[in-house]
Amino acid sequence: MPRDARAKDVAAWLSRAQLDLRAAEVDLAASPPLLADAAFHCQQAVEKALKALLTHHDHLFRRTHDIGELALACLQHEPSLEPLLREAAPLTEYAWPFRYPGEVFEPDRHEVEAALQLAHRVVADVRPTVGQMPA
Repeated sequence: MPRDARAKDVAAWLSRAQLDLRAAEVDLAASPPLLADAAFHCQQAVEKALKALLTHHDHLFRRTHDIGELALACLQHEPSLEPLLREAAPLTEYAWPFRYPGEVFEPDRHEVEAALQLAHRVVADVRPTVGQMPA
């Protein structure tokens, strides 16, 4: 992929990650809070930040919501992120349970707040590795 097109794609992934962080914050501030939706957006923010990093490195990836899988690919390029990405991998569990009918799993507020802090850290730590200024 040409460098200019790749830079646009990286910026788009990070922009979407930032929107997911904002959505999670709005969901937490709602009365009553939308905890399941906030957790989903935390997962999505991390997923999109990792896809930005892989796009920056022109590393192809399959369509997946698995943060662990994406993290392993990212570590080939940015091994210094290992502790943070290892911590973020469990957020994968928020990718789909809330979006489909069936048994509803509702995380507690403390769990979602921790996920949001973690998602903010991942996005913040990925930005400088791909040459993007903080939003």
